[in-house]
Amino acid sequence: MSQHNKPTPLSGFPELLPAQRNAELAVIDHLRRSFELHGFSSLETRIVEPLDRLAKGGEIDKEIYVLRRLQADDEASDSGLGLHFDLTVPFARYVQENAGKLEFPFRRYQIQKAWRGERPQEGRFREFTQADVDIVAKDELPFHYDVEVARVMAEALAGLPLPAMSLQTNSRRLIEGFYRGLGAADPQRLIAITDKLDKVPADAIKRQLVEEAGLDDTRAQQCLRLAQIRTPDTSFVERVRSLGVEHELLDQGLTELAAVLDGCAGIRSDGFRVEANLRIARGLDYYTGTVFEIYMEGYESLGSVGGGGRYDSLVSDGATTYPGVGISFGISRSMVPLLQRGVLTGSRSVPSAVLVALADEASRATSDAVAQQLRARGIPTEVAAAPQKYGRQIRYAERRGIPFVWFPATDAATDQVKDIRSGDQTDADRASWQPPAEDLHPRAVSMHVKEEQP
Repeated sequence: MSQHNKPTPLSGFPELLPAQRNAELAVIDHLRRSFELHGFSSLETRIVEPLDRLAKGGEIDKEIYVLRRLQADDEASDSGLGLHFDLTVPFARYVQENAGKLEFPFRRYQIQKAWRGERPQEGRFREFTQADVDIVAKDELPFHYDVEVARVMAEALAGLPLPAMSLQTNSRRLIEGFYRGLGAADPQRLIAITDKLDKVPADAIKRQLVEEAGLDDTRAQQCLRLAQIRTPDTSFVERVRSLGVEHELLDQGLTELAAVLDGCAGIRSDGFRVEANLRIARGLDYYTGTVFEIYMEGYESLGSVGGGGRYDSLVSDGATTYPGVGISFGISRSMVPLLQRGVLTGSRSVPSAVLVALADEASRATSDAVAQQLRARGIPTEVAAAPQKYGRQIRYAERRGIPFVWFPATDAATDQVKDIRSGDQTDADRASWQPPAEDLHPRAVSMHVKEEQP
């Protein structure tokens, strides 16, 4: 390509401007700190897996990117590799490969990129970043870990400066037990039909339950009533009981789901809530108990921006089974649309909290010395590029969002620092001055604008 030709952006591979990237980094740092507060170890797996591990014969196979050198043949040592499309498949392989060196239950978080060759659209990308938390055990994983994983992700998300979010949860045991209590021959078929309720009218779903699943009108209506239950607390238990269906698996599911809601009860805030939503099914051939989906209010057009659940057989080596529970949050899926719409931005485009002014070229060594003293105390600082008029140096800081300009002392006077947002200028000691904590590093700033609802 000629250097004079303007490059064409690649659809589905988002690149961020500096202020946007700072917002993304602030969110990643917050998530990392939150997960580590709960004792989760950081993990980064390789980006490639053997194709026979990635390809399972489902729809996802069409989206796998294959790794191949330009002139390699099929016998090359790196043939048969593909880029991972999520973080669960590589994590399962990692657990199996390193089981003898890991302490169980193993608590890990992973914030990493993944790749899918799907049709790009808002919130769906070919290259994207995810944040996953999982707890995996040997042979048996006590239920209290389902509650813990929900609480860990809820706490992490509640502290983000994003539009209000909800963690919606259900239990596979609850819905399967309900359908078994109705006498349904094939609960999985019923689940697959009712799972479309958010896309297909209730009347059409009821008709499918009768015509395709063989239910009578009364039992089909019971299925719809169950799927429409949604509560912010454990009141869903009484509403399910009032439907008059009984089964031991249903009892277990109700107890477990109530425990998840109780466990997260203290985390609700204006910007975050946890709800029981008995419509959620989420890949039931894979999940075996609690299931989760994360939604961003006002941005329902993006679909869920995260999800997960319990899987009683993440991986098995024949002798040992490794059950787990986890939740994934789509960092790119939720953030890139907000950044592109201008709903979210970084508080500044550079890491610098301070710009040290430059009186003239002869005093550059003095300005450099000030900057070094501030940096030594962890304050990101840069020195003005040229000794222009102070007004121009202040505008330079303003354009980049740098909140403070430092003026080194001349003669015997004292250094001064100016907050260019308020205009306040005060004497300052370079050995002890500290910016407010919220100004030390760039932050993600929400503009609180929502998409128009139809």
